[in-house]
Amino acid sequence: MKPPAAPETPALRIESAELRLVRLPLLTPFTIATGTMQEKVFPLLILRSGGLEGYAEAVMDPLPDYLEETIPSGMALLRDVLLPQIVGRRFASPAAVESLLSPWRGHYMTKAVVEMALWDLWAKSLGLPLKALLGGEKEGVEVGVSLGIGTVADTVARAEKHLALGYRRIKLKIMPGHDIALVGAVRKVLPDAHLTVDANSAYTLADMDVMLALDEFGLDYIEQPLAWNDIHDHATLQARLKTAICLDESIRSAADTRKALASGAARVINIKVGRVGGHLEARRIHDVTAAWSLPVWCGGMLEAGIGRAHNIHLSTLPNFTKPGDTSSASRYFARDIVNEPLETHDGVMPVPQGPGIGVTLDWKFLDTVTARTERFPS
Repeated sequence: MKPPAAPETPALRIESAELRLVRLPLLTPFTIATGTMQEKVFPLLILRSGGLEGYAEAVMDPLPDYLEETIPSGMALLRDVLLPQIVGRRFASPAAVESLLSPWRGHYMTKAVVEMALWDLWAKSLGLPLKALLGGEKEGVEVGVSLGIGTVADTVARAEKHLALGYRRIKLKIMPGHDIALVGAVRKVLPDAHLTVDANSAYTLADMDVMLALDEFGLDYIEQPLAWNDIHDHATLQARLKTAICLDESIRSAADTRKALASGAARVINIKVGRVGGHLEARRIHDVTAAWSLPVWCGGMLEAGIGRAHNIHLSTLPNFTKPGDTSSASRYFARDIVNEPLETHDGVMPVPQGPGIGVTLDWKFLDTVTARTERFPS
């Protein structure tokens, strides 16, 4: 799928950049197989040009428990290499920054925050919403919820509550010893719900008995059950299951996607724009899956309003046919860093209106949750 042609615009000169480390408290702790989060800590990047500002959040964690990237390593690469390379330079489009980022191996999330901020800035310079430049058309996107690990009784109650609110899919975080009984209890109470599980790489092929038991619950998919860097074992597992496997951590590029689909390792792909290096690669992954007639959905990393808005715009592309993770911000934060409320209505998240990602920073509140600020003048 090709995006619509954009109006011609002079190249944008990046006049300055601002990098903040933000610590945003969560309303309640969020537990998955790899640990518990009490707050969302993330780098926030602001690029400036001609009186406009482009925003993006990076999604790496403080420690390498999701993928190998961390906030300290990402901040160092931004500070010492990437931002000095782009501040003062002109870019005709977000694609033009790719040649500067591609020589550096890995660090997909760090490179993504630069590319995504440039997308927002470029869309604002054209007076267009980001979705129009990406090739999306929807006015709202279907969303589900992701429920962190808790007691069986509490999880059942939360699942019932969110289904009653209209969310289109319930995702349960699982881990060894907290899986079959949990899913069975939720499925018994919600027999017709679109139900999925996310293992965050907590299992191996030695846990085949657990996987086969989960296969009997009529799940929409089982997300990333095996190792974060192992497509081969997922192909072995998928061949044994009726239920689709959805890959998350294993997919970093369109090439990874092609290999996973060709080997039969998955029948659904979770696209996280920050995980794959930005919107260009996310769109390539979308196009590969569309060519295979397999669906994608947009995963979340507990983003605040800036990252959430980027995810919403990306989700307007046509092959995002399964509900994503971009649920109401008020589920996670007492107060967000953006002025516009990002809230679902009957399981649908409206696309923020206006140029770029369509949200603006609440500067006064942002200052109160910023741990550190670094500025990069031209």
